[in-house]
Amino acid sequence: MNKISNLSIKKEAQTYRKVAIAACFGTFLEWYDFLTFATLAVVFGPLFFPSSDPATGLLASLATFGVGMVVRPIGAAIFGSIGDRIGRRPVFMITITLMGIATVCVGFLPTYAHIGIWAPILLVSLRLLQGLSAGGEIGGSAVYLTEHAGDRSRGFKTSFLQLMGPLGILVSTMQIAFLQSWLTAEEFISWGWRVPFWVSLLLLLMAFKARMALEETPIFLEISKTENKAKRPLRDNLRDPKTRKHMFLLFFCISAGGAILFFCVQVYTSIFLKTSVKLPPALVDQLSVYATIALLPLTVLAGWLSDKVGRKPVVVSGLVLGATLILPAFEQLTLFGQELTQVNPSNYPVVMIVGILIGLSAILALVVGPQTALLAELFPAKTRNSAATLPHNLAAGWIGGLLPLIVTWLNQRWESDIAGLWYPTLFLISGAVVALVYLPETHKNNLSQ
Repeated sequence: MNKISNLSIKKEAQTYRKVAIAACFGTFLEWYDFLTFATLAVVFGPLFFPSSDPATGLLASLATFGVGMVVRPIGAAIFGSIGDRIGRRPVFMITITLMGIATVCVGFLPTYAHIGIWAPILLVSLRLLQGLSAGGEIGGSAVYLTEHAGDRSRGFKTSFLQLMGPLGILVSTMQIAFLQSWLTAEEFISWGWRVPFWVSLLLLLMAFKARMALEETPIFLEISKTENKAKRPLRDNLRDPKTRKHMFLLFFCISAGGAILFFCVQVYTSIFLKTSVKLPPALVDQLSVYATIALLPLTVLAGWLSDKVGRKPVVVSGLVLGATLILPAFEQLTLFGQELTQVNPSNYPVVMIVGILIGLSAILALVVGPQTALLAELFPAKTRNSAATLPHNLAAGWIGGLLPLIVTWLNQRWESDIAGLWYPTLFLISGAVVALVYLPETHKNNLSQ
């Protein structure tokens, strides 16, 4: 009897690994495509938004990045409802194809110097397609993976999906750093920046093949057998008071908090160190790699911890630490950066900068480690996909995605390098208070109900 039980557990684990690898690789491609744009924001400014004022060009480039984030909720509403009505798997095939095609096309776009105003128009259009695709993928993939994870160690098993964002940035950053070291500055500006977008074509073919082998989730198959599928899932979610409350909590506390920390730690720090502190881009990319590598095990550790002590205490502690330490951390980055730009810089400030970035990564991990499981655990099975994807992408798109633009604008408005960081700080404080009072514990919830 024990032998049969062990074989069953082993087979279940093998099946989950197969599903997790395929789902995670596709999500990695989504993040790689989506965040390569952010990594190249400084480059896109003069190429697509030429201006006599470099700050204006940077703002225009960041705004284009933000446009893709703003439309994510639209993609979430469309693809989330489709996922509840016809299944989680078909949505994955659509979103991965849409993202891949849009990203490859960016790599072939003529610049402003060649076609004038049509260059930024086409760039924004492709960015909109990327945003729609990401809205269906990011959030929906969390539901898909969690429904395959079973009842044991959900936080640990599903935390690996949260590694795909940092890995997407890591691969993108390392690739761009290699190109910048291998090519001359003129070659990189001329054509080298296009290479990461061309590479995504190969990744798209690999991801598409992997996803062809994916199976529908057992929970959705069970719903299909009972003919209990929601006909208008988004409407049903908004009419149900409990679901509506949980959608708000997901939006305001978990997803917004995670998005703010993600873009502060993984996106804005790089922009800040290059533009405000004025460190060499190659050094900034190297520092970003160290921080991202540290984030990977920390995220899995936070997911595992949420299985032991609960999702709520882990997430709330991350929000509180983020609200407390974001401003002091960036103040120190400025001070250490100034030391590095002196005539005789030492290695000491570099070590301290790496320490600050790793500390910020640990705070981020506390919020995003349990996030994948939480997205699914908060909602009933038949409307879970739409209930989770809409608030999650609304927060990531409207709060997190616009954060670099808003913070940069506030800094310029107040003529300060860190004044804009009061925006994420106040949001994190509010999210921590609301989560502490209202967020339910979910790590023992039955996902079939």
